[in-house]
Amino acid sequence: MSKTVQDMMAEANAAVEKIGMDRARELMAQGALVLDVRDAPELEAAGKVKGALHVSRGMLEFRADPGTPYHNPEFRKDRPVLVYCASGGRSALSGKVLKDMGYEQVYNIGGFKDWAAAGGETEQVVDKGM
Repeated sequence: MSKTVQDMMAEANAAVEKIGMDRARELMAQGALVLDVRDAPELEAAGKVKGALHVSRGMLEFRADPGTPYHNPEFRKDRPVLVYCASGGRSALSGKVLKDMGYEQVYNIGGFKDWAAAGGETEQVVDKGM
């Protein structure tokens, strides 16, 4: 049976806990990986959460899987991962993918605009890497 985007979003939101800024800051202080899954032009236009690693949603599985040549060592299954995008949809879907890959401590911190509007630290993109 095929799934709709609404079905996938419901599954993702059920699997990946959405947390607020206070909890996110606590996890960040403990060394959590903050992951931005937006596309590069979005980062260039608006910036990103300070210290966040940018991995576009299309490359996520490859960067998160240690068995690929594209693996990024910042991804460790013993490290909490805080995922965000523009509004929270792609971060929920990305979080579900990470959970499916065996990452247990994955949290959705929602949208970048909400983070910035609430006073979360941001920075301009210097390195336009993947």
